[in-house]
Formats: sequence, C-alpha cells, structure tokens
Amino acid sequence: VHFVESGGGLVQPGGSLRLSCAGSGFSFSDAIMTWHRQAPGKAREWVATVAPGGATFYVDSVKGRFTGSRDNAKNEVYLQMNSLKPEDTAVYYCQVFGSTTWGQGTQVTVSS
Repeated sequence: VHFVESGGGLVQPGGSLRLSCAGSGFSFSDAIMTWHRQAPGKAREWVATVAPGGATFYVDSVKGRFTGSRDNAKNEVYLQMNSLKPEDTAVYYCQVFGSTTWGQGTQVTVSS
C-alpha cells in the first residue's frame, strides 16, 4: 500500500488549494479513501471520507468549505479546499480506511 500526496502550499486566508493523492498496492476502486491532517503540536485528525461510489463525509470544521472527490480510473482521490483559514494549516495525508500505512503528506500553510 502506497500513497503520494501533492498539491499543498502557502495560501492566504480565504484562498483555495486542491490536494491530490495517488494510491497503489490495493484495489482503489473498492477502497474507502480518507483524508487526515496534523497541525503542529496536535494529534492527527480525520478530515474527510470519500466512499467508492463518491459519497463524502466531513469533520464539522470543514463542512461547506472542503469537497472530496475521486477518479477511480486514475487511482486518485482529491480534496478541494476553499475559504481556507489559518487553523487549516497542517500536513495533509490520505489513507485507505483500515490501513496503517501513511504517505509523506503535503504541507498546507494558510497565512497572510
């Protein structure tokens, strides 16, 4: 199982970023994919779930701002992040539900 996250960067408050995650080593189209984040000095937290059929679920703090999606043909899952806030600053990771494997993550910094 392997994940490669990308798309992070530095953005001003109110800005947008689109994260991507390429997964391999498992049946991607059948996998429940999840996004997590870890802010400095804090525990890693679940952010969003993208089910195989495209249904999505979010932590309350990002509802209405973040949108998860996936392309099973490309083995990729995405996280569109809008109206970013400084408290969204974190390293973002994707994972397949039930796995203990993590990728390297992608840093998102929201700052003016």
